[in-house]
Amino acid sequence: MNFENGAEFDPGFIKHLQAFVPSVRTIYANINGFKNFNRKKMHFKMFYPKLEKLLTNYLGFYLGCMLWAVYIKTLDNKPILNNLCKGSEYIEDETLEEVNFITAFVEQFKKDVKYYLGQNFSLDSVSLNILDAYRVFLKENKGFSALNTTADLVIPEAFKKPSQKDLNIIIAKIRDVVETGKFAEFYPLAGLIL
Repeated sequence: MNFENGAEFDPGFIKHLQAFVPSVRTIYANINGFKNFNRKKMHFKMFYPKLEKLLTNYLGFYLGCMLWAVYIKTLDNKPILNNLCKGSEYIEDETLEEVNFITAFVEQFKKDVKYYLGQNFSLDSVSLNILDAYRVFLKENKGFSALNTTADLVIPEAFKKPSQKDLNIIIAKIRDVVETGKFAEFYPLAGLIL
């Protein structure tokens, strides 16, 4: 990663991302396409690991975005390059639409896991913290619509300020994940900022 001309808005995450909302809607359309409860149950059981992994990866992606922001905020007023959100009108409901969808999905998923599998499902505290922190992060940055430089980034007050050693760990892990696409590998770093 070269910061000579500025910091990329996306360090390379997007190429590994599977869109959450369309993926969930497609899977549920498949499950709900069956009228017979046993067939629905069988398909839910089949898709359960995929839905769980999708959720874990997506929350890892959110954490990665926040880690990236914390890291590039330390750069000296560098331009933000290729910000796809820049110049768009900030409408809070639209900005939070995906986060709200995921929050609603988690509640429905708990019920569905109990209904179809007779098991309990809940997000761990780290995952809940990531989701809550990302919501605040998006709101405080107004959907990144006015983000021109690293100085414009707003890091929520509740975030911890990582040490230089921690920043080195963060950028090394970001480089790894950009190569592998394994967003869940960000989870052990959550405590550095949340």
